[in-house]
Amino acid sequence: MFKHLLVPVDGSDISRKSLKKVAALAKSDGAAVTLVYVSDPLPPMVYSDSTMGYGISAKEHTKVCDAYAKDVFKKSAAALGSGINPKSIHISNSNLSEGILQGAKKAKADVIVMASHKRTGIKGILLGSETHEVIVHSTLPVLVLG
Repeated sequence: MFKHLLVPVDGSDISRKSLKKVAALAKSDGAAVTLVYVSDPLPPMVYSDSTMGYGISAKEHTKVCDAYAKDVFKKSAAALGSGINPKSIHISNSNLSEGILQGAKKAKADVIVMASHKRTGIKGILLGSETHEVIVHSTLPVLVLG
């Protein structure tokens, strides 16, 4: 059915648990898998215990994000199990859903497979849903794993 799955990963338990379903789907379809991690390109302001804050340089921030992405990709590949050799893409974008869609385009995927955090009620209203944003703006099918 699908030939190339794009799977956003973030290192969370929800993301990691969904990879078993992704592996089963990829194996049943003989599909390629590309993992995408999206990081914010702007370094955050970090505050010390005093009233003075200090910033992290953009170069240091990029280095830390790259290292974290590599770790997430390594753990995600292990969660997919043997028989699946995923590719990986690290996207730098302050908008998570835009970054996921950039990754799908770059990977030339034919479906985006995402885990949902299942936010409802006040949490859903305040935090929104990145999954919903991807669904609304994607030209590709989006498969949401619960």
